[in-house]
Amino acid sequence: MTIMHLCFYSAFILSSLGLAFHRTHLISALLCLESMMLSMYIALTMWPIQTQMPSATILPMFVLTFSACEAATGLSLLVASTRTHGCDYLHNFNLLKC
Repeated sequence: MTIMHLCFYSAFILSSLGLAFHRTHLISALLCLESMMLSMYIALTMWPIQTQMPSATILPMFVLTFSACEAATGLSLLVASTRTHGCDYLHNFNLLKC
């Protein structure tokens, strides 16, 4: 295992642990999800370089596009929930009351 593999494995694990343990605010959950997506982007970018396959280089662009759409959707949900509920605490959100 190279140092680069160790870096993005540890980044993914730390962001998933942050998502599991720091679920107080919606913005912290969104930041953890975004860091998970960015570590996956780094992994998918390094994979064609190590395998010498030029045909798999379009896959990281799809992941980056999906990550940008996920971030935009998350921020719009954050703004909408803050306007309706008054704060961004996750325990105040009730899925049964929409």
